[in-house]
Amino acid sequence: MKLKPIRNDRDLHRALKRIDELWGAKPGTPRGDELDVLMLLVEKYEDEHFEIPASDPVETIKFLMEQNDLSRKDLEPYIGTSGRVSEVLSKKRNLTLAMIKKLHEGLKIPYGRLIH
Repeated sequence: MKLKPIRNDRDLHRALKRIDELWGAKPGTPRGDELDVLMLLVEKYEDEHFEIPASDPVETIKFLMEQNDLSRKDLEPYIGTSGRVSEVLSKKRNLTLAMIKKLHEGLKIPYGRLIH
């Protein structure tokens, strides 16, 4: 495929199709390099045209809990006592910087998803 900027949805579709064909290519090979460049082009196009609105930090935590089968008790090392976890999840208490740091480091939640 001749590489060029992605300017519209048709270009995006072609790039995604080619990425599918190249998927699993060995890094450092011509096919691997083409895959890397195409993925960067797609990422740039999607960032410019499909903006993802900022999510609510509590909803992010709840989503993570659901996806990873975590209980409220599992959040205590990051947020504090069971009462504090309950207050945060019910939005009666905001996350503190210390909580945000612990959630980021322990559960790998991006800072951008925890700061609103």
